[in-house]
Amino acid sequence: ADTYMTHFILIYGSIAGVVVAVLMVGGIAISNANGSAGSQVFGYLSMLVAMSIIFVAVKRYRDTELGGVIRFWPALLLGSGIALLASLFYVLAWEIYFNSTGGAWVEVYVEQIRTQYADQGHTPEEIDAYLAQTENMMALYRNWWFRMPITLTAILPVGLLVGLISAAILRNP
Repeated sequence: ADTYMTHFILIYGSIAGVVVAVLMVGGIAISNANGSAGSQVFGYLSMLVAMSIIFVAVKRYRDTELGGVIRFWPALLLGSGIALLASLFYVLAWEIYFNSTGGAWVEVYVEQIRTQYADQGHTPEEIDAYLAQTENMMALYRNWWFRMPITLTAILPVGLLVGLISAAILRNP
């Protein structure tokens, strides 16, 4: 990657990262105020909105730095770099939120599962059996070394997909 590409990755990756972090924290605040778990749909839509900056960056890089010509692989490299940097912002924002609340998200999540399963008509024994499995996972999730890669896998594929689509659309050999 050349100096200009690195510059584009840092600028646009930071912009996308700030956007996705603000949308995540805002979404959590809104869902907490409404007494709901939040929406996975909102979460992934906010990721998609933030990662759409990749398309803008690849197009701008192609047009301003390369005279309107970019091959698929350099475009994909640029998009992937932006996706990775934005994803790191997202992971950092989640870590700050998670730790500032003392990991309260875990208890909220477990209670939401309990309510959801009860609403679906499961017996208390079935719910307790499932929650015992869930609690083992949540014990792991309380450790940053387990939680950070899990958080990264929530957003990075979205960014890589946007980068792939952007490279395919904007390639101009």
